[in-house]
Amino acid sequence: MRQTFVSQIFNSIADAGRDLLDRGAGKSRSHSIEGVCRDLITQRGEASGIALAREVVNLWGKLDDDEKLSFLLFLEKEGSTDQALIDKAVDAYQVDRTLENGRALAQVLEAPRQELMRRINFAPGGTAAIVDIRKFLVSKLRKHPELREVDHDIKHLLTSWFNRGFLEVEEINWRTPAVILEKLIEYEAVHEIDGWEDLRRRLDRDRRCFAFFHPALPDEPLIFVEVALVKGLASAVQPLLDQEGERLDPRSADTAIFYSISNCQDGLKGISFGNFLIKQVVSELSAELPNLKHFSTLSPIPGFMKWFSEQKGKTGKVTAGKAAKVKNLLREKDWHTNPEVIEQIREPLEQLVAHYLVKEKSRNNPLDPVSRFHLGNGARLERINWLGDISSNGLNQSAGLLVNYYYNLKDIEKNHEAYVNEKKVVASSAILSLAKSK
Repeated sequence: MRQTFVSQIFNSIADAGRDLLDRGAGKSRSHSIEGVCRDLITQRGEASGIALAREVVNLWGKLDDDEKLSFLLFLEKEGSTDQALIDKAVDAYQVDRTLENGRALAQVLEAPRQELMRRINFAPGGTAAIVDIRKFLVSKLRKHPELREVDHDIKHLLTSWFNRGFLEVEEINWRTPAVILEKLIEYEAVHEIDGWEDLRRRLDRDRRCFAFFHPALPDEPLIFVEVALVKGLASAVQPLLDQEGERLDPRSADTAIFYSISNCQDGLKGISFGNFLIKQVVSELSAELPNLKHFSTLSPIPGFMKWFSEQKGKTGKVTAGKAAKVKNLLREKDWHTNPEVIEQIREPLEQLVAHYLVKEKSRNNPLDPVSRFHLGNGARLERINWLGDISSNGLNQSAGLLVNYYYNLKDIEKNHEAYVNEKKVVASSAILSLAKSK
């Protein structure tokens, strides 16, 4: 990571603080991560506090998985709120509802681990360490549900620290530092990047890539979107990924296709940047290329096959018998190259996908995560594309089908409000027709 002038200053302060700590405590001071955290949360000196925070960051990086889990359990046990203090503060506030008593109540309602994380964040590399702590934490929640409150507190802080106002959007191109280009290859989550030549194609003259960065993580993209400049609404991803495909003059393109959006930091899971990124990218592209008239995604349907495999009875227009037949035919090897199979399954599969995207809900929101994302950003569910992705991953997760979510600039806010307030799935008449039960 590039060391900034500010981080150099903090490191020099931390060095001075370390000397003070060593002279004051000698060999008696604890050097376990838990012990250093106890010292950090009680320390008042600025230099010594930064020194302790840097020590926590360094210690975290050396822990094995068992030690990391032990540290998280320490945060859960010793970093939680004190119910007795809360009760006392509530009683005081009920007796005398002064601003001072209200502040005292608010203070004890906040878990001490939040203040601990704030202090760790002062260290050079502190933000990255906290993001990494949450990445590990998220991976352990299923087996350790008692850590959910720890996750809630750290996520709360990260949501504030990674507010849109702190983020910077940058275009990624072949002049971008190699350390960041390597991260794109590593983090691509939708369509794997097959080395440097593949990346070169994705950054060619008829392609664009934009990413969000945070000042505390200058070499770490938080999320990035890949864009193809084409004519008309793209219906298949393989031509867009073809390294030998024709290069289009960007000035002759009329459509920007967002064909891949990748969240890069597992430690920021649940903190959304994509809605801001898409709007920013649309603005950047419109300014650069006024010939662009249409903005659309070419999106996967990641949950479809899992959902379809669990269906037993009639679903939308598709009877139980027809659905069972489709499942059997999908098990045939290379079914997507067999015209006879395609003729039998295409119509019911498209009906099932439309039903899944429009009708299937979880807590009143679309079951499909990609659909939730784009509808929440104000897009319209525009078109289902038959065999739009015939990669093994595309066939496994959605029987090769892809979806266009269309961003009509004059309707984005209206669509967003309809989704947020009415939970309405804004879709084209063609998709609504396919999704009808009869």
